[in-house]
Amino acid sequence: MSQWADKQNLLLFEALKYDQPWTLDSYRKIGGYEVWEKMLAEKPTRESVIDAVKGSGLRGRGGAAFPTGMKWSFMPRNSPVQKYLVCNSDESEPGTCHDRDILRYTPHALIEGLAIGGYATNSTVAYNYIRGEFLGEPVPRFEAALKEAYAAGLLGRNIKGTGIDFDIYTFVGAGAYICGEETAMLDSLEGKPGKPRFKPPFPANFGLYGAPTTINNTQSFASVPAILRKGPEWFVQLGPKNAAGTVIFSVSGHVEKPANLELPLGIPFKDLLDLCGGVKGGAKLKAVIPGGLSVPVVPGDVMLKTNMDYDSLKAVGSAIGSAGVIVMDETTCMVRVLERITRFYKSESCGQCTPCREGTGWMNRLVKRILAGDARREELGLLLDVAGRIEGHTICGFGDASAWPVQSALKHFRHEFEYMIDHGGRSMVSDQLGAKAA
Repeated sequence: MSQWADKQNLLLFEALKYDQPWTLDSYRKIGGYEVWEKMLAEKPTRESVIDAVKGSGLRGRGGAAFPTGMKWSFMPRNSPVQKYLVCNSDESEPGTCHDRDILRYTPHALIEGLAIGGYATNSTVAYNYIRGEFLGEPVPRFEAALKEAYAAGLLGRNIKGTGIDFDIYTFVGAGAYICGEETAMLDSLEGKPGKPRFKPPFPANFGLYGAPTTINNTQSFASVPAILRKGPEWFVQLGPKNAAGTVIFSVSGHVEKPANLELPLGIPFKDLLDLCGGVKGGAKLKAVIPGGLSVPVVPGDVMLKTNMDYDSLKAVGSAIGSAGVIVMDETTCMVRVLERITRFYKSESCGQCTPCREGTGWMNRLVKRILAGDARREELGLLLDVAGRIEGHTICGFGDASAWPVQSALKHFRHEFEYMIDHGGRSMVSDQLGAKAA
């Protein structure tokens, strides 16, 4: 695994080699704010900044993987109206816990990334929408970093006498999963219940307070300073085709050492698993959810031959999503896993769209019937039918996200569901483990 030792923490977590990496002093040691200060002094064209981000191949790290530079280019930069940036730090995807560590350990990278994004899109105000559960450490760390940046004259009105204005405000949400969806987050920022909006119009034309708005994930904004400091070409060569740069993999579940690991895209899953000490207790790998709870599950034997990048995971029927890697060993009952997943989506649906509001509840109840020993085999077809009636029939991607775990679990592990139905609610896994123990 030495081949990956030199490829860790090259960008987002580079400052971790210093004590108190969250301070301005530590961030300065890795070249922090050099790009922003050069931009203030030289005032490059906004188009040239956007072209550099485009050239890096950076794709959104929040799950959708939309090209960041292209998204910035959608803003009507020459319009005289107020324009906004919004950072999505509402990290609600189960299995994902990397954005909070950016806020905790390298908040200045995010602040500089926001400032660069503000300059590129001609936006003068940014909001960082942070999940309410992060009040313990991430929010105070980010707020302290903001104070340092303002005190150093890096933010505010007429920064360093350049005539450039840029202010950043923190907004703490109430912890609703749906507010991770960008337009629901905008409604929450405006003081409304977080519910997704119809698109079009898209936020770049009609966003926060009806003004042009660009929204990116925490990790996306925080990646920009190092990309521009080290060069877009440097970032491109870190990963395979269509998957430039590094990403923070949040690895949890049945592993010896759960961790956030910043590594290049394209790393083989087998190597990523080895970096976490392998499957806990030396057990056999059964299944992996490679990109947060909302992406399809993949059998373990398939994952061991798969690389962690967009195209490779698409080829095996899943996605890198938010890079929240959930590892499950041979003791895992996939029926119980699916019940937990469907319960989560039932609870977190905003209720705006009928297929999602009603369908998530139906999926959870059907899985509960299987667990209770009250189901028939025909109900597996009904479960898939309900999932299919949700997928593609909602305003936002929440409906798809709730359907994919159901579809993939039945595709790969249908035999476990059939066994439980045939044996009155007994788990195939429990019976097999009991037989081994006997």
